[in-house]
Amino acid sequence: MLFKSTTRHVRIYTAEIQDNELVESQNVLTLDVDPDNEFNWDEENLNQVYRKFDELVESYNGEELTEYNLRRIGSDLEHFIRNLLVSGKISYNLNSRVLNYSMGVPKVESPDSEEQYKG
Repeated sequence: MLFKSTTRHVRIYTAEIQDNELVESQNVLTLDVDPDNEFNWDEENLNQVYRKFDELVESYNGEELTEYNLRRIGSDLEHFIRNLLVSGKISYNLNSRVLNYSMGVPKVESPDSEEQYKG
């Protein structure tokens, strides 16, 4: 049976990709990060997400594969991505077709706003 976990920025499937199609698999999980291209990624930070995914999957080694466990992994990855955003390692893609700001309004620095809030 095909299980999936879909969050705003993470999709996990119990499937592998063959000829651009998802094919159900009992042994393979496929991860789709930021399917709407909401963020600007560099290779290092994207690889951090994949490493975190591998770490989370490994933590469930030996447990039954369930939709609940996939949702927990997806949720943990969402938090990880939010931490990357908050720490400034990734940023919103302002040219994305989807400007949702689901993880908070972007911080835009400007000399005018800095002067306004000095006390």
